[in-house]
Amino acid sequence: MGLTITYFIIAIYSISLLLIFFYSLAQLNLLVNYLGYKRRNKEAPKYNLLDPKEIPFVTIQLPIYNEEYVVERLLDNISKIEYPMSKLEIQVLDDSTDDSVLETAKRIKALQETGLDIQHIRRTNRQGYKAGALKEGLDIAKGEFIAIFDADFLPSSDWLKKTVIYFKDQEIGVVQTRWGHINREYSTLTRIQAFALDAHFTLEQVGRNAKGHFINFNGTAGIWRKECILDAGNWEGDTLTEDLDLSYRAQLKNWKFKYLEDVETPAELPVVISAARSQQFRWNKGGAENFRKTVWSVISAKNISFKTKFHGVMHLLNSSMFLCVFLVALLSIPMMYIKNTFDHLGWIFEATKFFILSTVILFVCYWFTYKSIQGSSFDNFVDYIRIFFTFFSVALGFSLHNSIAVLEGHMGKRSEFVRTPKFNLNSISDSWKGNKYLATKLSPNMILEAALMLYFLFGMYSAIPLNDFGLFPFHFMLFLGFGYVFFKSLMARA
Repeated sequence: MGLTITYFIIAIYSISLLLIFFYSLAQLNLLVNYLGYKRRNKEAPKYNLLDPKEIPFVTIQLPIYNEEYVVERLLDNISKIEYPMSKLEIQVLDDSTDDSVLETAKRIKALQETGLDIQHIRRTNRQGYKAGALKEGLDIAKGEFIAIFDADFLPSSDWLKKTVIYFKDQEIGVVQTRWGHINREYSTLTRIQAFALDAHFTLEQVGRNAKGHFINFNGTAGIWRKECILDAGNWEGDTLTEDLDLSYRAQLKNWKFKYLEDVETPAELPVVISAARSQQFRWNKGGAENFRKTVWSVISAKNISFKTKFHGVMHLLNSSMFLCVFLVALLSIPMMYIKNTFDHLGWIFEATKFFILSTVILFVCYWFTYKSIQGSSFDNFVDYIRIFFTFFSVALGFSLHNSIAVLEGHMGKRSEFVRTPKFNLNSISDSWKGNKYLATKLSPNMILEAALMLYFLFGMYSAIPLNDFGLFPFHFMLFLGFGYVFFKSLMARA
């Protein structure tokens, strides 16, 4: 290995480690914000819904696309929302192209006969995908406030009463609630998804919101002030995460966001890895697209503080951390050989400690968020250790898939909005087999994931002749992670 290539590998490896370390420091700062916020009890002005004059008109938008398995459950649940019927309308924004349209229309007609103001809105095309449907519905929405729920969400009957009250503060443009998980215990896959989402909806959302830093509307389970949407430039379909895009444009216009950790909105997690793949790809590519689209506006904004800019940039770079992690993983084996070949470069390998320190920081941060939902008993801590390292391993296994999404986003490659298949599974015994929306084609990435599984097996083997076991645990988790993703993907198509 030539010195030029050696130095190039060291440079990429070290830069990636440093970016991961800065990300972990940002998470640590959010933890400090989170813990500080939990000790405060700030009162906010609220609408008095007992006074008819203060009850605002709300439009609920339900964007759906080929949701045969969950649309009936969605409509039944939304019809139970407790709110004056004279102040509520429901828009079913149905872009479906399958037979579910007929059943949806039949169920909506039955609800209309009960006196509910619910409309079945169809488009002739899917231009702009979900963003396009929301924008078209907004044009005719009667509500001053717009609540949005994806097809797999099940808000409680008093959800509007708990959320719309905060809009009495005229500066608030969005109220977002925390996602819950109705099938958390279905499988290892659902448990690690729930674990990751819980960290986002506690540590990150509360930690940013507590100090006035930018947060994001999460695409569902929240309410917008209609005026805020229009003032920020309305929905745009040029990224795969239209929610993050509009959130940043609104906050750059000085609108405030209110996050309610204590209001949980249950939803169904993907139970099949192909569905989780499509969701992860969309979220991570959309994050990179929004970095490309928005980061300069954040950096150059004169109305926000340096700290808010820092957290905004790190927030927009969230998905790009997968690329950094993948590069560190890929280069870790060449780095082992460099370390044992060039003695004079030994000092550079102190940089590896940044990765260990980053992992420790994230372990601490995620524990505080985990215990806020699951409890802080000793048994829960033992469970936490197990789920943290399971999550960490599987996240490593997803790093190739997500890195490709990130690279496509940064390069501006456009792709179709691929929705996440829903399942309506009510118990662990329910089967997802036969779901007609699942992808059946083998992904080319799977071959690479199998190769990477073997590559990191080689990394573990390399530790023996080199007598260097420092990276052995890391390579073991990479082996398990890529093996899990590969075999789960293979079995899902069997």
